[in-house]
Amino acid sequence: MNEMRMTGFSSEPSGQDPLISVRDLHVRFTTPKGPVHAVRGVSFDLGRERLGIVGESGSGKSQTGRALLRLTAGNGSIDASKMEFDGLDLMKASEKKMRSIRGSRISMIMQDPKYSLNPVLTVGAQIAESCRRHEDISKADAKKRALAMLDTVRIREPEKVYNLYPHQVSGGMGQRIMIAMMLITNPQVMIADEPTSALDVTVQMQVLALLDDMVRERGMGLVLISHDLQLVSSFCDRVLVMYGGRIMETLDAKNLDQAQHPYTKGLLNCLPRLDGRHDDLPVLKRDPAWLTEGGNADGGRS
Repeated sequence: MNEMRMTGFSSEPSGQDPLISVRDLHVRFTTPKGPVHAVRGVSFDLGRERLGIVGESGSGKSQTGRALLRLTAGNGSIDASKMEFDGLDLMKASEKKMRSIRGSRISMIMQDPKYSLNPVLTVGAQIAESCRRHEDISKADAKKRALAMLDTVRIREPEKVYNLYPHQVSGGMGQRIMIAMMLITNPQVMIADEPTSALDVTVQMQVLALLDDMVRERGMGLVLISHDLQLVSSFCDRVLVMYGGRIMETLDAKNLDQAQHPYTKGLLNCLPRLDGRHDDLPVLKRDPAWLTEGGNADGGRS
């Protein structure tokens, strides 16, 4: 998978202002069993790059991505000393303003297209609707754009697929359709939440190659949320490693094997290997102090 790494991106600031800048982000939920602190003081910058956020289930990576679009559930709250997108304060933006940003300037690919797509509308109608929602164009022009985008995401027979319903397409095709829907508005930032989960290896590689092409050709910023360390290390430029809602470590993806934090090292050691180095897979030992100490405090570029 290493051949997918593009040389046109850098993990350094390169003199450009970040597209997204987050400082001290907290996401909390009120539940019948008490409060849940899902994201604890997360800080990072996103430039025109591929930024991976990795961690176990419950580490807060998906809630971090959703918070950027203020899509936290009704029983949740978001606090941050700074959460800006292209100079706009996302914490103070009105709901009307956020609706104009979601899907237009910042798009998000959900995990499972079978549940993210509307089951009673054809996939083509949903892609066209995404375009018309943010642009003043006719139905005919929106359909042309949708067909062109289906072709862009390498779907054969776009005219046929345009008229299919979500349950009539495969997982890989559904993921491409979701990508088409999110890209048709030419966003500046794409948040991809486990975009290759439940896909076989061949389709997974195709989806990643497609995302790579889109980022490289359009100059977007990409946040790739995943639990797959090997995938992120080969595809992304930088990686944030999260545990318990905090960032443990921030490092260049190419230097993931040089991680310093014991949590990152533990995750890497738990990966199965074919070289026979482990008789038994080691068990990751978690330190309660990580929930208060964290790792890279500013989460910015190193």
